[in-house]
Amino acid sequence: MTTNLVKNTTDSLSTFNYSVLVEQKEDGYQATVWGQPDLVVFAPTREEALKNLNELVNTRLQNVEIVTVVIEAPKSEHPWMKFAGMFKDDPMFDEVLAHIEEYRRELDAETEEYYRQIDAKEEAK
Repeated sequence: MTTNLVKNTTDSLSTFNYSVLVEQKEDGYQATVWGQPDLVVFAPTREEALKNLNELVNTRLQNVEIVTVVIEAPKSEHPWMKFAGMFKDDPMFDEVLAHIEEYRRELDAETEEYYRQIDAKEEAK
């Protein structure tokens, strides 16, 4: 597995947009950063909840670094590829293919007959 770290060389990122879920509770308001259940505050008013949440997020981001990591999954062989061509030199392989083809024709004939019977019943109505 390969991991590439893409580091932002500019320090111009000073604002973030995040969605906040604000819920009115019996004793006030709860504000939660959407997708971050550990970033939640309770306050008597909506405005105070949003202010407190902003302070909590700023405190949380004060000593952190935000980086982008690109992770490439390891390329693995398809699980059935090890079986591909394993019967190519088998003298019975052509016979097996012939039996498969014959069985397929039988199934097709049965299916066709079944649909003919259904069509005949429909026409008889």
